Amino acid sequence: MTAASKTLRSQVFSVLRPAEPSPAARRWRAFHLIVLAVGLLAVILLSIDEFAAGHRVYLRSAIWIVTIVFLVEYLVRLWIAPEMPLYAEMPPMRARLHWVATLPGLIGLLATMPAVMMTGGYGITGTDTASVFCILWIMKLGLHAPAFGTLARVISNERAPIASVLIVFAILLMAAATAAHMFERVKQPEAFGSLPNAMWWAVVTLTTTGYGDVVPLTVGGRMIGSLLMISGIAVLALMTGVLATGFAQEERRREYLRVWDQVSRVPIFASLGVVTLSEIVGKLRTRYYPAHVTVLRRGDPGDSMFFISNGEVEVRLPTGGSVRLDDGAFFGEMALLNRQPRAASVATTRPTTLLVLYASDFYEIASHIPALAEAVENEATRRREENLGREGKR
Repeated sequence: MTAASKTLRSQVFSVLRPAEPSPAARRWRAFHLIVLAVGLLAVILLSIDEFAAGHRVYLRSAIWIVTIVFLVEYLVRLWIAPEMPLYAEMPPMRARLHWVATLPGLIGLLATMPAVMMTGGYGITGTDTASVFCILWIMKLGLHAPAFGTLARVISNERAPIASVLIVFAILLMAAATAAHMFERVKQPEAFGSLPNAMWWAVVTLTTTGYGDVVPLTVGGRMIGSLLMISGIAVLALMTGVLATGFAQEERRREYLRVWDQVSRVPIFASLGVVTLSEIVGKLRTRYYPAHVTVLRRGDPGDSMFFISNGEVEVRLPTGGSVRLDDGAFFGEMALLNRQPRAASVATTRPTTLLVLYASDFYEIASHIPALAEAVENEATRRREENLGREGKR
């Protein structure tokens, strides 16, 4: 493989990589979602018999176009599979075979099946085809939901508590179904005459769904139903608490790693060492801004400062001039140190990732890390003198 083709492949991979923050990647994801929405809407409308024949031709054409887009996407993703870090040490062909067997690979393959079916003569007629296309294409929507991976990790991390809750659920289910079968089978043989029928009632009651199609008539059966409903609320609340706690912990881990990655790109932080860096990461917040967006306005409260992880901003000085800052620079420190309103406005010139440090966190860090506070104060002094020099020249 030539160096040019390898570079092109890596560039395409960076665009198609999930959660890539670059503008090109965001445009691709938006385009992909629009194509998916058009395809699903077309197959849904095609199932309506009242649509005129002329309109149905356009819907079929839209389905063809969407199918071709998904087929091309699958082939491109197959081509760039060796660029994935997981397969970096594998030969290209082996890496592609591994990717085909992954969940994204299988979903992408299923999304191309309509093209195979249509090429093989499967007609786009209406309701039957619509259901097939919707089932195959809707799964691609899951690839845009990063929380699915988080959910899998939460379930893996909390598997012991979740298993305990499910065991309690099963015990309550079987005990209630058995008791209801004993109390109600004489008066309601159709609903409670067998354990499977009684288990249906127990599931409906334990999940607090309460269809109302089966209701205990005896005193014992109603007592069992009352206890089961209360137990159902408790079990569901317990499961919700376990999952909510797991999600919160996983989100904190993800945010920590995301901020760490951004912080490591700023020179003033990278020189402080790993232990010190870990303390700073917990205080910083990541903010993403598109191009030509005002971050700060003159006169705003000086309650925070900003570090540029990547991108570029323009500082519009009150004297009428401007200064551009790019990767690794920081701004907003003078107002924060002097505890005065902002003296200048700041706007992005291209998509920019900023790390925000609020005043309370800055002074807390400064008490532990004098080197960081000294570097910020020296830069603020230099900029202040530079601004005074500009005013003197005027």
